[in-house]
Amino acid sequence: MKINSVNLDGKKTSIEVLDKIFSAKINKKLVDNVLFKTNANYKGRHGKTKQQNEITGSTSKIYAQKGTGGARHASRKAPIFVGGGVAHGPKGELAYKKRKLNKSEKKLSIASLITEKNNLNHLVVFNDFTNVIKKTKEMYSIIKKFEITNSLIILDKSSKEKIEKSIRNIPNVKVTDINHFSAFDIVKFKKVVFTESSVKELEKRYS
Repeated sequence: MKINSVNLDGKKTSIEVLDKIFSAKINKKLVDNVLFKTNANYKGRHGKTKQQNEITGSTSKIYAQKGTGGARHASRKAPIFVGGGVAHGPKGELAYKKRKLNKSEKKLSIASLITEKNNLNHLVVFNDFTNVIKKTKEMYSIIKKFEITNSLIILDKSSKEKIEKSIRNIPNVKVTDINHFSAFDIVKFKKVVFTESSVKELEKRYS
């Protein structure tokens, strides 16, 4: 299939792209599953408390079982004592299982989401950036001109080097490359922006 590519002057040309990425079957159930796993794996579970069996100290009984008039106790490692273990506390990141995403799930979910963006006219393809853009003000005027103020911008290496410094401080815009974006990123932003070279890199990676 063919989609439009535009230069900074607004002149449009058409480029050939793979149907399996830009006109794929939209599998919402798969996308929901991938987003759930991705979101779950993003969560940092760094909190860690020691349980009773992890406390360092004596395990001897603190006083006799009977005859004291008080409640029965074992060692001071019990959760009811200060300095003892914590009952049902967070167990740290290693105790939680990472949800595995296989390659086919990733590819199909990316294709589904890109197709949906294309159907909604929320997909923009630029010609490769040939000139260095140093001023944030200049880059912001380009973003406003093409109505991509809330967008994920996926660039080829050469284009990224030319505009990254001018665009990285603009809010609601994320600049990345083919190797560092996920289905979660595509959903988060209203529009997705490619360059012609990044489209070709995507096709090589996901075909």
